[in-house]
Amino acid sequence: MMKLNLDAMTTETRNPATMDLDTMSPLEIVTAMNREDAKVPQAIQPVLPAIAQAVTWAIEALEQGGRVFYLGAGTSGRLGVLDAAECPPTFGVSPDVIVGLIAGGEQAFTKAIEGAEDSRELGRSDLEQRNLTAHDLVIGIAASGRTPYVLGALDYANSLGCHTVAISCNQGSAIGQAAQLAIEVVVGPEVLTGSTRLKAGTAQKLVLNMISTATMVGVGKAYHNLMVDVMQTNEKLQVRAQKIVMEATGVDQETAKEAIAQADGHAKTAITMILAQCSAEEARARLEKARGHVRQAIL
Repeated sequence: MMKLNLDAMTTETRNPATMDLDTMSPLEIVTAMNREDAKVPQAIQPVLPAIAQAVTWAIEALEQGGRVFYLGAGTSGRLGVLDAAECPPTFGVSPDVIVGLIAGGEQAFTKAIEGAEDSRELGRSDLEQRNLTAHDLVIGIAASGRTPYVLGALDYANSLGCHTVAISCNQGSAIGQAAQLAIEVVVGPEVLTGSTRLKAGTAQKLVLNMISTATMVGVGKAYHNLMVDVMQTNEKLQVRAQKIVMEATGVDQETAKEAIAQADGHAKTAITMILAQCSAEEARARLEKARGHVRQAIL
């Protein structure tokens, strides 16, 4: 078992600015937290090229029929599951495309599962059960950078020839060394010592936002800056789809509603119909040929 040395982890050191946290007023505490949180985007900036590489690999995986897996334990695992869960409604993809796995399974999302994160075998078996292939991308997430569950998953993914990425908040992390690509966002000590759901969690959330959003844009899920594949699962989203079609084409709401109806509820098809002045059938054919990209479909 890996020797655990918390003293060597930036995420576990004490923050000199909050040594008297327990004596602070509520305003002083939230002010200190706000000051520390402002450092997170600055810490991400140096690793943007690495994040962009992860996006490139994710796009390649999806275009080859592969998937993107997020794996983590505790807060890191929950953030991965959350990001994955938001992709189907936002981008109209199957839940099987971006997959979030958390040590201990779904029940671990709301309740800590003792010992789950300490098992390398569990990380491997969770991927085995989902028939991981070399076309898939595996992204391990761990603020500490040493979670055995993530390490086991990365080792298994490497053995199959997958691209592998590690997201952590400590320099020279174990998962960073295990993966082909390390995204290490060093945000410094937390306001509350060791509470990595704070700055470290915020950093992980921002990086995951970047990876999933940029990947979906890369596979044609946006036109301009519009979510053209948004799922219309409630009245609010139906109105949003109409607004998207109106914004993309300049038509009025009634025309947008009619086009969406002719397109069987698919905003992207409706946009292509209007801009290319074609039928729904031709719009679908154009989009298929353009691999989902509206700009190419309307040429």
